[in-house]
Amino acid sequence: MPKRTVASRPALLSPALLSLLLLAVSLCSFTALCVLQRAPMADLLVYRAEGAAASHGGDLYGFTVTEWRLPATYPPFAAILFVPATWLPVPALKAAFLAGNALLLAGLVTLSARLAARPLPLPLLCACTALALWLEPVFQTLLFGQINLAVTCLALWDLTRPPGARAKGLALGLATGIKLTPAVFVVYVFLRGRKREAATATAGFAGTVLLGALLLPSASTDYWTRRLYETGRVGKAWIVDNQSLRGLVARVLGDSAPGLAWVLPAALAAVVGLSLAARARREGHGVLLAAFTALLVCPISWTHHWVWCVPLLAVLLAEGRTRTAALVALVFTARTMWLVPHEGDLDLELPWWQQPLAAAYPLLALGLIGSYDSMISCQIDSTEQTGKLACLSRRFRSERR
Repeated sequence: MPKRTVASRPALLSPALLSLLLLAVSLCSFTALCVLQRAPMADLLVYRAEGAAASHGGDLYGFTVTEWRLPATYPPFAAILFVPATWLPVPALKAAFLAGNALLLAGLVTLSARLAARPLPLPLLCACTALALWLEPVFQTLLFGQINLAVTCLALWDLTRPPGARAKGLALGLATGIKLTPAVFVVYVFLRGRKREAATATAGFAGTVLLGALLLPSASTDYWTRRLYETGRVGKAWIVDNQSLRGLVARVLGDSAPGLAWVLPAALAAVVGLSLAARARREGHGVLLAAFTALLVCPISWTHHWVWCVPLLAVLLAEGRTRTAALVALVFTARTMWLVPHEGDLDLELPWWQQPLAAAYPLLALGLIGSYDSMISCQIDSTEQTGKLACLSRRFRSERR
């Protein structure tokens, strides 16, 4: 009688296969959501119009597109880079932007791991990318067809390059020429004593301005002498979409133009944040402090600008601060600002208990900067106390002799 063969158990899926499956499900779910909701990718349409104006000699800052009447707001150099967006029909351009932003998200996760000085195997990269897609700033960046991930990757790639690397700082200057806000990192590297890197970044930025002036002289004059200072052109600074200090103060006071009531706190936050960034013992801490300081003090920091939450989570997890990382992940996925009334002027009429929900990101950033300030103070006090004890010990030994 032949022996019965024991049926072999089905092999469990490997971690690599599971992570790839998770990434595929995440990307397919997001794509299906975009198709079902007919996501307009409004910002992408603005970029396309900018590229068309740059290539055909149109008025770069005189048009508006989409039903929301959105204008161009970036420097002329950015419009030059947007010219290839006119080569594809809109449906193909949307698909290309969606795929490109997904790849850039994977790149941002990789650079975030490098900032945290931790290796990132492929399965973990896939899993982290799949989960990071649903963080509100990342989600909105893909939904709007924004370039936040590209600018962030460009700046973070340069900041995490080895000291003394060839042309280190150039990519930072190019990022500044596209969207201006990375200029805070030029100040940061200068305060860290990396003057050559800061000079290279400044030269790179100057090169973008010069290129824009050569190719688009009229638009460059218009932008640098007029449009740059029209903050209302970007959008209403008091709506819940704006997660900067200006938006927070405007909503708390119920005043669409808070003036000095936000300028003074913003100036204080800039001084404190950059001072802490300059003194940070770890490069990752310094970069994050500079990034969140910029997001706080800029007149407008839309929710999708806060994609720096990805490297923040990477650093927190690498340092074993899992509770803080869980809190940060919760804040950036809860979407509390969209739960409060925000139609028309209702953003300025929120009751006190809804104010924290409407300003979750700046409150979190202020808490992180404040806690880091306390940690630095404790370290300084501890160092001073250690020095005093060592001095007393030496004096005691000398007296005994």
